[in-house]
Amino acid sequence: MLHAFHSNWTRPFTRRCPDVPYAVEPFELLTTALSALCWRRYNGSIRMICDTTAKRYYDALDLSFLWDGGVHPLLDQMPETINPFAFWAAGKLYALAAMPAPCVMMDTDFIVWKPLAPLLEGLTLAAIHHEDIMPDIYPAQQAFAKVRGFDLSALDWSVRPFNTALAYFGEDAFRRFYTDRAIAFMRAAPDADNVLTYMVFAEQRLLAMCAAEKQVHAAALSELAALFDGRQQGYFTHIWGFKQQMRDQPALYEDFCLRCAARLRRSFPEASTRLAAVPSLRPYFQ
Repeated sequence: MLHAFHSNWTRPFTRRCPDVPYAVEPFELLTTALSALCWRRYNGSIRMICDTTAKRYYDALDLSFLWDGGVHPLLDQMPETINPFAFWAAGKLYALAAMPAPCVMMDTDFIVWKPLAPLLEGLTLAAIHHEDIMPDIYPAQQAFAKVRGFDLSALDWSVRPFNTALAYFGEDAFRRFYTDRAIAFMRAAPDADNVLTYMVFAEQRLLAMCAAEKQVHAAALSELAALFDGRQQGYFTHIWGFKQQMRDQPALYEDFCLRCAARLRRSFPEASTRLAAVPSLRPYFQ
């Protein structure tokens, strides 16, 4: 059995929108449900590691049942010095720091449709795919001028980053090594001024650098193109690149939500009854 976790750190939302009640878009709730329920069916247990705001939100909607491993508000303990604008996904790394290996870190918009264990045999680290070193996303060391007290010069800047929409950590020693380094980097850059490059460095590029430094047995489970053209044999769905398209096209948004609801009704009828009671989701189940 593989143990997985989702994470939700709401501080970036509440800092950006201090007068707006916290909420998750309908398509995100539907993919969260599919992600959790499919994981439980094919792979093992899953928990949500979040903060109190997120836990209250899920509890109020009666959605906490999605995570058989429970909903744990551990991210209340994250230090205020972590910049929530530049490091909007920092909660994911703090959640990983609290989750013993072996474990799978998975985004709420990522779905695993089949047993994953056969792909992980012999691996210390696995991620869904590599990323190309594009300068506007993964710039050179000189771009991180806001970092103080973290040695960037000793890192191997030639290794391709890992995409961590899904990542497997097979050994606790490496998990601790990576999360310690990633958290140290974020704490060394409280004034980080780029909302993309600092975060993807801490989360994705530094992971590949740590793997190279420790020479662990690491692998990508797929390729980016394969996630879209079917060559990954129906194992994975990642919604990330589709989100803005849906927001820009209401008809596309509605169609996606209707298809998610139909899949939930077909594959998880008991859970879909509870999901249909959520006010923002009810129209898609009718």
